[in-house]
Amino acid sequence: MPSDESHTAARRRRRNAADIVAAVHDAAITEVAEAGIGGLTMEGIAERSGTAKTSLYRRWDTPQAILLDALYRLHPQEQASLHADDLRGDLLRALRQLVAWVQSPAARAAAAVLMERHRYSDLVDELYEKVFEARGGRFTLTVLRHYAEHGHIDPARVTPVVADIGEALVLKHVGDTGSPPDEERLQAIVDEAILPAVGASRP
Repeated sequence: MPSDESHTAARRRRRNAADIVAAVHDAAITEVAEAGIGGLTMEGIAERSGTAKTSLYRRWDTPQAILLDALYRLHPQEQASLHADDLRGDLLRALRQLVAWVQSPAARAAAAVLMERHRYSDLVDELYEKVFEARGGRFTLTVLRHYAEHGHIDPARVTPVVADIGEALVLKHVGDTGSPPDEERLQAIVDEAILPAVGASRP
């Protein structure tokens, strides 16, 4: 009768490349949650993902590189309406993506990185460059730029401060209450803060 080890080995052989990468990414996110940035190692990721450490090194140089790759894969990216004809709806969808993300393991892993800025400043810089900025920057910024490019709002109004409004108010609500804002609060953020800031009419 085959042993447990042989069953495990068979399962590993049956995984395709995409399955392996997903397992490695998930392992890195979980390892950070349990061990922190300082405890993130190739050995831990390899064991948790059921992947040989040598296989990890063929694709990634460091465990931090795996983490950044995982965070990039799991970070949402806004999709504005093709014809730029629903600014309010697109802004709400972007904020809903943010709300879903802040409740995810990936968000908690990103927060763990940010909280260690004093020890891992280079990793924080890479988080912004290779994850946040690579996925469009602040939430709502992709939408605002899209509408500015189509002539529906003045590009001069899409400043860094305006781009911060939605994300900052959502995160403040989370910090103040310990829970994400509901749909009514998201609508208020869009209608009372973002739309007036870009000179768009409220419903």
